[in-house]
Amino acid sequence: MSEQGSGPRVLDQMDHDAARQALLDVRHEVAKAVVGQDATVTGLLIALLSQGHVLLEGVPGVAKTLLVRAMSAALSLDTKRVQFTPDLMPGDVTGSLVYDSHTSEFTFREGPVFTNILLADEINRTPPKTQASLLEAMEERQVSVDGEPRPLPAPFLVAATQNPVEYEGTYPLPEAQLDRFLLKLTMPLPGRQDEMEVIRRHAAGFDPRDLEAAGVQAVAGAAELARARQAVASVAVEPEIIAYIVDLVRATRSAPSFLLGVSPRGATALLNTSRSWAWLSGRGFVTPDDVKALALPCLRHRVALQPEAQMDGVRVDDVLRSILASVPVPR
Repeated sequence: MSEQGSGPRVLDQMDHDAARQALLDVRHEVAKAVVGQDATVTGLLIALLSQGHVLLEGVPGVAKTLLVRAMSAALSLDTKRVQFTPDLMPGDVTGSLVYDSHTSEFTFREGPVFTNILLADEINRTPPKTQASLLEAMEERQVSVDGEPRPLPAPFLVAATQNPVEYEGTYPLPEAQLDRFLLKLTMPLPGRQDEMEVIRRHAAGFDPRDLEAAGVQAVAGAAELARARQAVASVAVEPEIIAYIVDLVRATRSAPSFLLGVSPRGATALLNTSRSWAWLSGRGFVTPDDVKALALPCLRHRVALQPEAQMDGVRVDDVLRSILASVPVPR
């Protein structure tokens, strides 16, 4: 009787361990194409585990597009790229009804949003109307055309990019849309050794358009990701951790430097990403360090600085770090 009862649980644990190892292997595969962006790769994995979306911020040339393509290849997921421009229309993203002269009927032609990973390149270069076309897709995992909802493939993730230093001709994302992104990940310029490795690879013939030649292989897929999500849902969160997350979020609302603090959705996002990071780290429970590790990428885009703080050169990340240092950590 005891053997029959313990068998399925052991099998589930073995499946979960195999899924974790497969996702960890994804980082190794992506590193074959992208150098020195391990934190960003981990952030994308956490977003996939938490069923959220990612805003990637970095100057041109730090391999934002290449990273997303390599991640898709390592996970054996379909990916499509949309270059957001001022003349891009909502139907160019979601799809539209097209008249068929042979049948004298309108048929739906899917847009690029019908994929597993959508790379929304330079999302802040398109007007708000087109930006808003992604809201339903990001929140509901569906697209409504002519009143009919059309489900998107699973898994589904939007990886949007924006340039942090060039603002001419851009349309900053409104707070409502920023709040839809689970994480905002900043991609820094590589250090000297990493940049030398990048140049060495190109000198040896590396072609960023040919990931197969770079040796990037599929080491996980939708099945492993589904099992991983199931395992993440079982990660324990003690009441003290929940209180810690709430205290952090509430502290952002009373911080003098912030005009806008984090909403309850941000608290939920911090909880979900902390669980995903705990599971990816091999633990079945969340620690305060897990919460601290995800606080900046999870909260930095959900707050707004006071105008006076902006003029004084105050940075959002610095204010969040001071809050992390001031809020008592549970034992």
